[in-house]
Amino acid sequence: MLSTPPGTPNPLPTDGRPVMSVSELNREVKQLLEGSVPLLWVGGEISNFAAPSSGHWYFTLKDARAQVRCAMFRGRNRNVQFQPGNGREVLARARVSLYEGRGEFQLIIEHLEEAGFGALMRQLEMLKAKLQAEGLFDLDRKKPLPYLPATIGIITSPTGAAVRDMIQVLGRRYPAARIELLPVPVQGQGAAQQIADAIALAGRLQRHDLLIVGRGGGSLEDLWSFNEEVVARALAACPIPTISAVGHETDTTIADLVADVRAPTPSAAAEIASANAAALRDDVENIERRLTRALKLQLRHLRQHVQLVSNRIRHPREQLQNRAQRLDHLEIRLRAAIRSHTAASARRLELFARTLTQVHPRHRLSQAHTRLDQQAQRLDKSVRAMLQHKREVVAHSSQLLNSVSPLAVLERGYAIVQTEQKHVVRRSSDVVSGQKIRARLAEGEITAVVE
Repeated sequence: MLSTPPGTPNPLPTDGRPVMSVSELNREVKQLLEGSVPLLWVGGEISNFAAPSSGHWYFTLKDARAQVRCAMFRGRNRNVQFQPGNGREVLARARVSLYEGRGEFQLIIEHLEEAGFGALMRQLEMLKAKLQAEGLFDLDRKKPLPYLPATIGIITSPTGAAVRDMIQVLGRRYPAARIELLPVPVQGQGAAQQIADAIALAGRLQRHDLLIVGRGGGSLEDLWSFNEEVVARALAACPIPTISAVGHETDTTIADLVADVRAPTPSAAAEIASANAAALRDDVENIERRLTRALKLQLRHLRQHVQLVSNRIRHPREQLQNRAQRLDHLEIRLRAAIRSHTAASARRLELFARTLTQVHPRHRLSQAHTRLDQQAQRLDKSVRAMLQHKREVVAHSSQLLNSVSPLAVLERGYAIVQTEQKHVVRRSSDVVSGQKIRARLAEGEITAVVE
C-alpha cells in the first residue's frame, strides 16, 4: 500500500484501483535504473555545455541519431585533465539515472576524458613530462655522432619508402660505409616493442658505429609507435649514437627528443650520418696543399737557421783565448773567496775560544762556590731568626697557659672538692652530712667529713 504525503488528495479512487503519484513513479524508475544498469562507458560529442557557479557541469552527449542528458558534479569534474566544451568528442564513464524533478533520463558522469586525437595528445604530453623530469631529454646525456662511421644500422620497415631513400642517399654520398638493415614493423600492435628490441639488440652486439631509427610520414596514430615509452627508454639506454628520423619535418615524436640527434626526414638522417665523398676529396686536396705549403715554409726556416748558425761560428783559437781568459777570472775570484773564507774562519775560532773560556768548569765551579757560600749565610740567618721567633711564641703560649691553668688557681690557696666518686662539688646541696669528701690542694690532697 503506497503512502500519500500530507495535504495531497488521496490517489485511490472510489472503486479501489491503486494509483501512483508522478513523484513516486519517477522514484521507482530511478531506483530500478540505478540498481539494474552497472557503470558503463559512453562516447559522443558534447553540446549544450553549462558550468554554473555551483561548480557542477551539465551537458548533452550526442551522436548522429540520439542524445542523452548528462550531469557531472564538482567532486568529480575537478579531476578532469582538459577543458570540455561544445563539439568535443569525449569518453565518459557513467551510471544511468533519472532526474526525478522533470522525469528526464540522464547519465551521472564519474570520469571524463578526450576521445581520439585529443586523448592521444594528452597521453603524449603526460609521457613527455614524465621523461623530461627523469632527464631523458637533457643535452648533456646525448652522445656525439662519429665523423666517419664504418657500419651504419637502420631500424625501420624493410618495405617502406624511407629505407630506400636512406640507402640511396648513403650510397651516393658515402659508398664506403657498410649499411645493415634491422627490419621491424613501424606501426600497429606490438610495433613499439619490436622497435625497442631491435635497438637493444644493436646495443648488445656493438656491431654498428651509428644507428638510424625512423620511418616515413603519417598521421599521429601512424607515428604513435615512436611515442611509446618502451622505445624512448631503449634509445636512452643504447650505448651507440642514434639518429631519430620519424615522419616529416613538422612531426616531432618522443623518439626525436630522446635520440642523440633528430633529423627532420629519413633522407636528412642519411645525410647527417654520412660524409659527402666529393667533399672528402676536396678536404684531402686542401689538406695536401696546406701540408705542402707548411713543409716549404719549414724548409725555408731551417735554411735560414743554418745560415745564422754558420755566421755565428768563430775560429777555434779565439774560442780558446776566451776560455783561457774566463779561467783566469775564475781563478782570481776563487783566491779571493778562499782568503775571505779563511779570515771568517779565524774570527769564528777566536769567538769560540772566548766562549769556551767563559764556560770552562773551573770558572763555573768558582761561581758555584760563591753562590753556595751566599746561600749558606742566608740559610743560617734565616734559621736563627726562625728559632728566635719560635722561642718567643713558646714563651707567650706558656704565659697564656699558666694564666688559665687550674694549678695556678690552686697556688693562690683554692682547693678542688670532690666526692669519693670523684664528682666535683660546686654547691653545698651536692653533699649531705656525714659524707666523705676529698679536697685537692696545690700540693697533695686531704680527706674530710661533712658536718
